[in-house]
Amino acid sequence: MVNEWPRRNIRSLGKVVTGKTPSTRNPQNFGGPYPFITIPDLERHVYIQDTARTISEQGAALLNSCLLPANAVMMSCIATVGKCGITVEPSFTNQQINSVICNKNVEPRYLYYCFRQLKFQLEATGGGGSVYTNVSKSRFSELEVPIPPLSDQRAIASILGALDDKIELNRRMNQTLEAMAQALFKSWFVDFEPFRDKGMEDSPLGEIPMGWSIITIGDIGDVICGKTPPTRDPSNYGGSIPFITIPDMHNKVFVTSTGGYLTEKGGATQSKKLLPKHAVCVSCIATPGLVALTSQPSHTNQQINSIICNGNCSPFWCYLAMISLRHEIITGGAGGSATLNLNKAEFSKLQVIRPSQAVMWKFHQIVEPFFSRILSNELENIKLADIRDTLLPKLLSGEIRVRDAEKFMEEAV
Repeated sequence: MVNEWPRRNIRSLGKVVTGKTPSTRNPQNFGGPYPFITIPDLERHVYIQDTARTISEQGAALLNSCLLPANAVMMSCIATVGKCGITVEPSFTNQQINSVICNKNVEPRYLYYCFRQLKFQLEATGGGGSVYTNVSKSRFSELEVPIPPLSDQRAIASILGALDDKIELNRRMNQTLEAMAQALFKSWFVDFEPFRDKGMEDSPLGEIPMGWSIITIGDIGDVICGKTPPTRDPSNYGGSIPFITIPDMHNKVFVTSTGGYLTEKGGATQSKKLLPKHAVCVSCIATPGLVALTSQPSHTNQQINSIICNGNCSPFWCYLAMISLRHEIITGGAGGSATLNLNKAEFSKLQVIRPSQAVMWKFHQIVEPFFSRILSNELENIKLADIRDTLLPKLLSGEIRVRDAEKFMEEAV
């Protein structure tokens, strides 16, 4: 039987604060000890520990009424609705975010999960089926959420929080593993630290270890420029073949999920462009310089050039080499226009330093376990997020109890 928990409006749960941006005309308002949280900072994290910008003491004095303590619960309410987070220290937000400084009878992490669920309600109330893109402070304050006893709030937050904590742990582990691989790449293939005492020689890209060579990206393997199947035929879409676009590549080592998928029919329209696992995808139009590896056979759109490495090159070396070429990829756009466009032919001509075969595969053997663990963690996070998103509405509605959720987790994980 579903628990009939009382529903209370947000204004009754604590102090509601709408953020504000200090004058950007005075740079001294920024660059200090206070996190300045904007919508991009809310991506992928529960507790917001890192922000792109900070506020100075001078800026904080201008925004004194908007100061949030630790454990304030935030939700984006303008343009991109429903991104949520919790502060970990005194912080400020911009005007696109409304926050609640919780009363003592409200568990902040429980309210955070209520806010996550609110996103779907707000989208459903959008006029004409559109996403509701501007939730004013007054409207936000009147939204209602279920409020069980504090002990139940804490139990629900503990169940869902355990899943998010594991997801965050996996993310941080992956950041460490990728940083280790990048540090080794820099040591070997940028600074040449282990090889300098064996002799160096001149090349078009400067001094390189003896026996190494300068090659083009086209020499690494087959370069594939993606293509979009006809959108006028809906039977091309909605299948199981990942269709990678630039948004799918942000903050990724492996592309494990995509915003769209192709059917067998849609894939057949560009069968020669099918990428195998471990192809290296590089965004080359509009947002150039993003790099990611495929985790399974996939297609991309035409904004992405991909490399299918031949048997002489490690895909993990290639992935890191493309990251090292990011500046060249970004500045290689035709005509210097704001919307950069590095076509397949020009992309294929970019030069890279290729190590000897022995060094190439020694490097591969060292970093392959790093990348395998990264992929394993990313796939586990998808599973954990699915469990969380399944439990979230059921726990908040009282449809299932905490002990039943714990049992479900034991069986699912």
